[in-house]
Amino acid sequence: MPLYDYRCTQCQQVSELLVSSHATPACPLCGCERMERLISAPQAPGQSAGIIASARRQAAREGHFSHYAKSERPKLK
Repeated sequence: MPLYDYRCTQCQQVSELLVSSHATPACPLCGCERMERLISAPQAPGQSAGIIASARRQAAREGHFSHYAKSERPKLK
């Protein structure tokens, strides 16, 4: 079930609720069943190349190479 943002038409409370697409939720604050679904901004992807490269540099500085492929690990003497 996806998360949706809703605003209560009675108390104007904005809530993020986990509901099925055909269900109408009730307001968690006042119990009113007249909720208005809001348009949510899309979530940016979390696995971009820049984030992965930054995490790998940080791991290398700390000496953690367990998540690297064998070909990517530094040669130890």
